[in-house]
Amino acid sequence: MKVIKKPDTARFSNSPTCAGYEYSFDDKDLNIAVVTVNGRYPEKGYILNEVCKEVGYILSGSGSVSVIGKDAQQLHPGDAVMIQPNEKFFWQGKSLEMLMPCSPAFYPEQHKEVR
Repeated sequence: MKVIKKPDTARFSNSPTCAGYEYSFDDKDLNIAVVTVNGRYPEKGYILNEVCKEVGYILSGSGSVSVIGKDAQQLHPGDAVMIQPNEKFFWQGKSLEMLMPCSPAFYPEQHKEVR
């Protein structure tokens, strides 16, 4: 068992509209973060994960996720969405706070912005 206390998390900021805390278990198969989106992330274009599946479980706030080729989905507390590898997407939120597990564990090199 491994316990991570919030003071031991790593704070990150992907952009002015997206920031959070990473809870790293030093496990290559799974990690989690708590992410808050205020506005559009990315601010232009889309993002994709080349390797990781990403789940967004909505803790608070409201917003949406848009994936190329699909209708935007409105998100509210208690909702969950899974983004598959190579899906191009963006988040739109107003204090949209999400618990985000990734499998395999998220690493920045596989996270790409697409214009």
